[in-house]
Amino acid sequence: MPHDRRVDLPFVWPDPPLQVALVEPEIPPNTGNIARLCAAVGAPLHLIGPLGFRLHDRALRRAGVDYWDAVNVTRHAVFADYLRDAAPSRVWLFSTRGERSHFDARYAPGDALVFGSESHGLDDALLDAYPEQVIQIPMCTDHVRSLNLANAVAIAVYEALRQLQG
Repeated sequence: MPHDRRVDLPFVWPDPPLQVALVEPEIPPNTGNIARLCAAVGAPLHLIGPLGFRLHDRALRRAGVDYWDAVNVTRHAVFADYLRDAAPSRVWLFSTRGERSHFDARYAPGDALVFGSESHGLDDALLDAYPEQVIQIPMCTDHVRSLNLANAVAIAVYEALRQLQG
C-alpha cells in the first residue's frame, strides 16, 4: 500500500486550494512537470490560450508520469474566461518585470498563481491590469534572464503553502 505523507506531516492544505494558471505554455515537459506538482499539492491546473503543444503530446504525458488522473486540468481560451470560470480569490502574476518579491505577497486560500509562456512571459496588458499583484522570484544576478517555468511554479507554490501554514 502506498504511503500517504499527509498522515505523517503536520500540514494544513488550503481550502479552497491554490490554483496554478499557465498562459500560453510552450514546452510540453514543463507543463507535465507542473501537472505532477499540482497533483502532489491538490492544486487545479488551468491552461489558458493557445498551447505550444497538444495535450496528448508524448513528452507532456511522460513528464507527468502516471499522475494525470490525480490533477484537475481545465483549458480556457482566454484569461477572461479563466477568471469567469475558475473565480480565483485573487491573482498573483509572476514576471521578471515585477518590482516586488513573491516573498512579500500575502497568499490566501483560493489564490491563483499565474505564469506566462517560456519565451515571452505574460503580456504587458495583463500585467498593467493588476499592477499590485505583479511579483517576481528574486535572482542574485543579471546574467540569468529567468528561471525554468516548472522550477518557478514549484518555488511559488511551496512559498504560498508555507505562508498558509500560519
